[in-house]
Amino acid sequence: MSGTLRMRVFLVVLLVGSAAYMLRDTISYYTMDETQKEALIESGDMEKIRRNIIHQGLDLQGGMHVVLEVDLEELIKTRVEGSDAEIDELISRSLEDAQNNETEFFSTFANNVESSNLRLARYFPLYEKGPNADVLEALESDAKDAVDRAEEIIRNRVDEFGVSEPTIQRQGDWRIIVELAGISNEAQARELIQATALLEFVLVEEDSQLLNEFIRNLDKAWAAEMGDEGPEDTLEVAEVEAEPADTSATEIAPSLAEVLAGDDGDSLSITGAGDISRPFSSLINVGSNTIWVPEENVRSIKRKLKKPELAASVPSESRLAWGVSSRDISGDGLLHRALYLMKANAELTGDVVTDARESLGGFSGAEFVVHVSMNDEGSREWSKITAGNVGKRIAIVMDGNVHMAGVIRDKISDGRTQIEGMNDLQDAKKLAVVLRAGALPAPMVIEEERTIGASLGADSVAAGTRATVFGFILVVIFMVIYYRGAGLVADVALFLNLAFTLAVLSTLNATLTLPGIAGLILTVGMAVDANVLIFERIREELRNAKTVKKSIDDGFNRALTTIVDANLTTILAAGVLWQFGSGTIKGFATTLFWGILTSMITAIFITRTVFMVLTERKTMTKLSI
Repeated sequence: MSGTLRMRVFLVVLLVGSAAYMLRDTISYYTMDETQKEALIESGDMEKIRRNIIHQGLDLQGGMHVVLEVDLEELIKTRVEGSDAEIDELISRSLEDAQNNETEFFSTFANNVESSNLRLARYFPLYEKGPNADVLEALESDAKDAVDRAEEIIRNRVDEFGVSEPTIQRQGDWRIIVELAGISNEAQARELIQATALLEFVLVEEDSQLLNEFIRNLDKAWAAEMGDEGPEDTLEVAEVEAEPADTSATEIAPSLAEVLAGDDGDSLSITGAGDISRPFSSLINVGSNTIWVPEENVRSIKRKLKKPELAASVPSESRLAWGVSSRDISGDGLLHRALYLMKANAELTGDVVTDARESLGGFSGAEFVVHVSMNDEGSREWSKITAGNVGKRIAIVMDGNVHMAGVIRDKISDGRTQIEGMNDLQDAKKLAVVLRAGALPAPMVIEEERTIGASLGADSVAAGTRATVFGFILVVIFMVIYYRGAGLVADVALFLNLAFTLAVLSTLNATLTLPGIAGLILTVGMAVDANVLIFERIREELRNAKTVKKSIDDGFNRALTTIVDANLTTILAAGVLWQFGSGTIKGFATTLFWGILTSMITAIFITRTVFMVLTERKTMTKLSI
């Protein structure tokens, strides 16, 4: 066997082995029973598996489909100063006209305002006095911003449902589509989706002794639940001083960015996971009076902390709150989620926030910052809070989740606060959206709600599976009958193509839907088409009295351009749909894109490698094709 052929065989084996490795979690997950799944959830290992599997979409496992629409009438009326029957009637009539005539609301509202000869600045003093066009533009901007806020709030809440792969997407300017696959409590989901956002500013507990005591008590309670009281005083948690305050700046800035490196002495990595005497502390890291939980342990610890006997470990005047995102705190690539011990009562709520905008600024003028403005009442309270807590951290909490915990640098008297430390503009924009959510909760109403039962989802899975298997079998039989031995080689490549596609979807943590299954079936057809082109070219070369080896080589070479051209155009179309599509279209495009790409590899590379091995080992005078 030549060196080139040995390399091709090695690459084929490597591809097959990699595909098997990437599919192992998916196969394991869908073959285990509920008891095994519960055990993995309790141990914290389920999260690692779920990051590498193909999820089932709403149409395959059941769940909820909800369409939310911003209540434009209510939203705009909240901007009207006082109560005015004339403008209220005009807003209601404009909304009715827009619905009846299927026109855009703000254009209809503008026409009605013009015909009524009203001056909008009289009714909307929140906006600077100006022509009607400026006020209308500001109102429309506020309405779109309300939808942005609602979308961000919903994204922050979906974790409460335990949904593996939620779908949250915009539809037009005023609607949000929410799909929660596999949800078990529809009433709770509906309530949480529509609930008014709660934004709070809460002081973080800076007392290391209090944090140590909490961790010791939680260890004891956890051990007792396991049947082991554990020793009285075996836990030593590093007492880390908070980052000193810079009293020269009037801003909130992150306090943890520089103190979380594993080698700076400011954090303690607690080892010995699984220690029955320290079941909680053996799973965590502690730094700068913040508990850091490895991402794979977050779900199981959340479940544990909901139990009354463990929740009682939290000090009476404190509460726990999780950070919304994970971080690499030591540079080793392992993600951790922050768990904060905070004051039980909020210092301030988000209803005092009048605006929050992202921009470039900070000390260098090139940092991503968020500028926050408060009303008069909020400014007075904020002045007292910041004056009395200089050097302490205050957390920005939305619906119980911490979006940022920063140090109060100095007293802020005018309610204008600058928040620094965002990694990029997107982070700054998200924080600004969260802060604005407390200023004017977006009134959202459910326009459409559809529940897909688990039995219907199971039927869809069964139907999709039957269609895929039936189509695959028909293709296999056709190839063997029509192309004989060569058809058998194509069937092996076809099977590998399906395995490669599923392996890629597992790696992408993709969600498979019924349109996605249709994409897989279409991929099978496209893969067969490529092999048909190759085999027909080989037959033509054999009819020209060429040797088997020469016919195979020339057949592949002649078919190559046609296969690449045909598949490349399909890949480009699927890529566009994948990038810009949504919902079912994106599901179809995803499987089609990767399926066509892998089919080219199997048809051009793997099938040819098999033929090269056959012709290399012996002189063939006849080819079964």
